[in-house]
Amino acid sequence: MSTEIAPSTVNPAKASAQQAIKENLREYGLVLALIAIMVFFQFMTGGILFLPVNLTNVVLQNSYIIVMALGMLLVIVAGHIDLSVGSVAGFVGAVAAVLMVDYGINPLLAGILCIAVGAIIGGAQGYFIAYMKIPSFIVTLAGMLVFKGLLLALLGGRSVGPFPTEFQLLSAGFIPDVFGPITLVAPALNASRNPIPNTGVVLHATTMVIAVLIVAAMLYFALKSRRARESHGYEAEPFALFIVKNLVMSGIVLFLMYKFASYKGLPNVLIVMGLLIALFVFLTKRMTFGRRIFAMGGNVKAAALSGINTERLTFFVFVIMGMLAALAGLIYAARLNQATPKAGAGMELDVIAAVFVGGASAMGGVGEVAGAVIGAFIMGVMNNGMGIMGINIDWQQVIKGMVLLGAVAFDLYNKKKS
Repeated sequence: MSTEIAPSTVNPAKASAQQAIKENLREYGLVLALIAIMVFFQFMTGGILFLPVNLTNVVLQNSYIIVMALGMLLVIVAGHIDLSVGSVAGFVGAVAAVLMVDYGINPLLAGILCIAVGAIIGGAQGYFIAYMKIPSFIVTLAGMLVFKGLLLALLGGRSVGPFPTEFQLLSAGFIPDVFGPITLVAPALNASRNPIPNTGVVLHATTMVIAVLIVAAMLYFALKSRRARESHGYEAEPFALFIVKNLVMSGIVLFLMYKFASYKGLPNVLIVMGLLIALFVFLTKRMTFGRRIFAMGGNVKAAALSGINTERLTFFVFVIMGMLAALAGLIYAARLNQATPKAGAGMELDVIAAVFVGGASAMGGVGEVAGAVIGAFIMGVMNNGMGIMGINIDWQQVIKGMVLLGAVAFDLYNKKKS
């Protein structure tokens, strides 16, 4: 008696497309979450969130968080934690104020000295963690207390400022418009034929040129990556999905850049952030140093047996974190235009939350630069949106805590499922 096997009714092409969509939803879930959160707060704030001035404020208010999140990503991927970054940022901001305001040192030289101070602090903590084998939680908790105390001692309970104008440009300045403004819509006229203020649309041309260049670069590298996968025999996502995905990402970039261009253009600090993000993407994706950090975080014993100097690697990870904390302290001080005794308080919580919300694993070995940046923006948009809505600061902390707990629980659930 012969048995016939019924042919599969599943279309292979359809199954492949469904699998690709599932994988891309997992990969771009954070982007979709950020879009959903922004749309939600745009509706709940009556359209205030997407105003050009407010989007610019979101970037300025969260720039120092994003800078530190890049370093914290390396720390967490390496299997450690740094609780001292907020105190270090506040302390370095105070050092900058004393150097520039009290002693009149050139802002550029003072900035370089402050970054060096951050590197020394990170190196000192990294030494205790890497070579003396003291857990990073203990070392950086001690650092948080030490530098909070040094901040208070250095300032003596006073606020020091204002800073020189050149230094303020780090956080409050915008790139110049080398091409001149573009007028899309002329201002409306009143009954007397006089222009009505704020009714015309004038764009920062340089910002729009940069936007077009960014989109062109995104599309070029996406296509190049797709062709590389195909040439090596790897399965690529369906071309239609590839087109839709890149059109959506390009549209988001153009929309945000249009908003910036319709206000004052790109903030200087956004350029600094962009360069740092590109550098860290290259470091984690292309450099041996970055790949070794992921290997160490995944299994430190296996990494050591494979020839990786885990002690030296850990040491340099904390040096980088210290330098970025110092830079964040400079950005924060420049934004406030003064150093205050309370500077840096609670920053470490927002930084750590941004990295975990961005998909980094609490167990180490897993994390993406893009995820950390998007996680920081998610926390920033939530802070901004809840502030506009008038939600009490106590409840804001509750909501952010629940978001962080949910993100880590989701990560652990996915690990068990796989």
